Amino acid sequence: MPSGRQWLGAFAYLFIGLAGFVGIAYAATDIPDDLNSFATQQDNVYYWSDGSTMARTGWVSRQEMPLDKVPPKVRGAVLAAENASFYSDPGVSPSGVLRAMRAAVTGGETQGGSTITQQYVKNAYLNQDRTLSRKFTEILLAVKLDSRAGKDQILQDYLNTSWFGRGTYGIQRASQAYYGKDVSQLNASEGAFLASLLKGAGLFDPSLGKENHERAVERWSWILDRMVETGHLTPAERATYTKFPEPSSASLVGMPGAQTGYLVEMAKAYAIKAGHLKESDFDLGGYQIYTTFDKARMTALTAAVQQAQKDFDPERRPDTDKHAKIGAASVARDGRLLAVYGGPDYLKQGFNESNATTIPAGSVFTPIVYAAALEDGVLRTRGKARTPVSPSSPYDGNDQVTVQTPEGPYWDRSGKVVKGHNDGDRSWGQVTLQQAVANSVNTPMLQLGLDVGLDRVESYAERAGLLRSSLGPRIPTFALGENSKPSAIRIAGAYQTFAADGMHTDPYSVRSATRAGAAVPLDPPKAARAVSQKTARSVTEALRAAVTDGSAKAAAKAQPGAAGKTGTTAANTAGWFVGTTAQESTAVVVYRMALTDLIPLPLTGLGGDAPTTPGSARAVALWADYAKAVK
Repeated sequence: MPSGRQWLGAFAYLFIGLAGFVGIAYAATDIPDDLNSFATQQDNVYYWSDGSTMARTGWVSRQEMPLDKVPPKVRGAVLAAENASFYSDPGVSPSGVLRAMRAAVTGGETQGGSTITQQYVKNAYLNQDRTLSRKFTEILLAVKLDSRAGKDQILQDYLNTSWFGRGTYGIQRASQAYYGKDVSQLNASEGAFLASLLKGAGLFDPSLGKENHERAVERWSWILDRMVETGHLTPAERATYTKFPEPSSASLVGMPGAQTGYLVEMAKAYAIKAGHLKESDFDLGGYQIYTTFDKARMTALTAAVQQAQKDFDPERRPDTDKHAKIGAASVARDGRLLAVYGGPDYLKQGFNESNATTIPAGSVFTPIVYAAALEDGVLRTRGKARTPVSPSSPYDGNDQVTVQTPEGPYWDRSGKVVKGHNDGDRSWGQVTLQQAVANSVNTPMLQLGLDVGLDRVESYAERAGLLRSSLGPRIPTFALGENSKPSAIRIAGAYQTFAADGMHTDPYSVRSATRAGAAVPLDPPKAARAVSQKTARSVTEALRAAVTDGSAKAAAKAQPGAAGKTGTTAANTAGWFVGTTAQESTAVVVYRMALTDLIPLPLTGLGGDAPTTPGSARAVALWADYAKAVK
């Protein structure tokens, strides 16, 4: 038998060897530079204009929150529940380590008892395997991290990466998922419930069953009692929390679909541009995007479109109705995008019909020609001074009038004299410019475009917010919008310029953005003068006359005092209506197009019991339904 001295020597050598092994392992173990993907990935959250949640994007539901945004009593609940000695321990629990070693020696299950630091290390750097080797690595990393990082930083990272159930990582998203508010608004009682989820969300989420609810109440009560023991609550404060803070049964709003998908895509593009962000950085998540979209208006506009679509019948008329499309957008006086209709469902059709630049503007473009004429006058004789015009200036409104230049008739490239053409081949005789706009008389506006100068018309179109890339070549029909294809959003923004007394603000979809509780600087669009107040009011008067006495009479009952303009295209591929009220301008376009080749198709025979109803009349009816709903 070995002597006592030999036993002592053997134990000494074993201890020294073990200590040496641990020391070497500790020295060789370094904190990884990269965290687990879910520990860095966050989601982006989008909000309606009233602050309610619209949608979130990203495969992980997590948003980082600085520790100082987490109320002290909520932090206290987590510490009381998980690791009361967190601020004094070396990052590991000696008793927990001994339990793990004993289990390994006896063949039992690897035990827990981890500190917050150990749990964070496991979440952020390791996998979830319950093996002795993984536990040993966890302990070494925890001790090393504790020696290098401050306790507050470790606690912050732990709260931001822990699993809370309902698809959420981090206490900020958990707070929103269970209580519908930011973590900064939680009280101690709510914090105690969220802290209970760290033990196992599948066991303590009350919405998952009666037994879960009983366990949640029991652990919530225990945590509050424990907070008194740890000094995070006074007995008097504890006595005020007698009722379990029932979390909501609903989870977070999910991935965008249907109409919200179009809104999210527009808001994302705007936030990246206005915030000077890299798309790759934005996709890492963590952003809270507060949009300009009005939930009630979105509901009303979608309902109005769906009502209009009831006239479309692709089953009975597959050759005419299957390609029917509707784009619509509503813009406020200051440029805020209030509502859009992008298509039937973003998840099925990513093509945004409200933001598309594929459909000719047609005669809804003519108020811009009118505004340019009122601003700059006309030039009918080469070398002479420009002549001012007014709303009462007369023009020839007859059909088939020859378009004139200062040198004589305008000849096209095929050698033919260009003549104007009115809808229905109607001749109006002499009309004033205001009458021409109000009644959609084409021939005066075609001539007016050349008299003003198509280069000047183009300049005013850009001032009103139309993108240069959407404007066609400067030939006579440019004045009738036949070769320009601005989106419904841009047309609505242009008309809002006139309603805003000549001041234009580019349409925008994001009011503000934050990340980790801090504001993200955005470059908001700035209002700029496009036309004079006098000109803007004259254009608005003509548009108001179009509603009361002209081509858009059907809109008068829906919104008294509204201004607006119908629009058609030469090939009858689209019907427009743009209506303006004191609050907003809304553009609606009805058209047919095969999305495979993006070629406009004629509207002739488009659905309904009255297949001859022009597209512009359908657009007016749709606008009227929307306007009634948002009065």
